[in-house]
Amino acid sequence: MSKNRNKQTKHLILLSSLAFGMLGFSFALVPLYEIFCEVTGITGKTSSSVAVEPAAVMQESEREVTIQFLAQVSRGMPWEFRPTKHQLRVRVGEVNLTSYYARNHSAQGVTGQAVPSVSPVNASRYLHKIECFCFTEQYLEAGENQQMAVRFYIDEELPEEINTLTLSYSLFNVPGLEPSSLAFVSHQP
Repeated sequence: MSKNRNKQTKHLILLSSLAFGMLGFSFALVPLYEIFCEVTGITGKTSSSVAVEPAAVMQESEREVTIQFLAQVSRGMPWEFRPTKHQLRVRVGEVNLTSYYARNHSAQGVTGQAVPSVSPVNASRYLHKIECFCFTEQYLEAGENQQMAVRFYIDEELPEEINTLTLSYSLFNVPGLEPSSLAFVSHQP
């Protein structure tokens, strides 16, 4: 009987150690993923900082590329959110302006935050946003709608094999923020 008890204790210790190890590994996945993305450069994330507008003396490029715009809303977010134009043909190096439409369909004010991504992932470093609603949280009162601007340019260093880029925004609810704590920015194009 003592032999079975020792065997059960060993199995219990082994399974407990395995469970705690798996829990620890799950917490380590996020930093490990960030390190992996930083080393390989395959994030698809755009910079969260404001880009500087290209100098007026920049060479006028004849090259044009297509940029597609997508939007998605996270589950439980009561907003309608979509690009006003789904696609633009833009000249490389030229500043462009587009916008996204947002409407709060709930009976109360809601704060949202848009998270951008670019594909193909190696093109993300060539898309520079000068002005973007994604730089700050956005607050909409119940029933309120708004046009939210994105001013951007495509860097002239964009590899020749890339002819189409996709800029996608995922909109998430930011609970607990009061409108007075937000930095309001004019979003009228």
